[in-house]
Amino acid sequence: MKESNKPSHNRHSIRLKDHDYSGVGAYYLTMCTNENKRLFGEIKNGEMQLNQYGKIVLLTWNDLINHVAYIELGEFVIMPNHVHGIVNIVEPTKITYEKSEGDLSGLKIAKTHPPQTPVFEIVRQFKSFSAMRINNLRKMRGTAVWQRDYYERIIRTEKAYMKIAEYIHNNPFQWENDKYYWE
Repeated sequence: MKESNKPSHNRHSIRLKDHDYSGVGAYYLTMCTNENKRLFGEIKNGEMQLNQYGKIVLLTWNDLINHVAYIELGEFVIMPNHVHGIVNIVEPTKITYEKSEGDLSGLKIAKTHPPQTPVFEIVRQFKSFSAMRINNLRKMRGTAVWQRDYYERIIRTEKAYMKIAEYIHNNPFQWENDKYYWE
């Protein structure tokens, strides 16, 4: 049996037990392809050259804002076998104005707090929609595109946000030193 030079992964949850992952905040996400296959293109001269599957991943990521309420998308990069991105869950408060019965002088403000989508559901939608589109193109329905789990980190400070955004932006330049790079 041939030995692999890929690191083994012992999965354990890094999620905080008492954290509301549907709450307002910034989240750094990393999602890897199944078996770390280089599925989305290749790095040339420090730049990611997306193939047709990589373009589907980019389209699906950018389309999340049309399907998930109260999110903004931050820095994002597609690598040959993984993606890094920042999702910001934003304040869902909607303000509606109601005129009080018989009171023509004033308006009453009613704040509503609609439910927010948790991070795991955002990831599920991204992975499901991109995999379905990729597999339709490959004519390989039901084939795993993504690893089952994903990595997420809560971004707590502006300094941390900027450091992560810079890491994501520079990731293609560091490809050969990347922990997801294997010959």
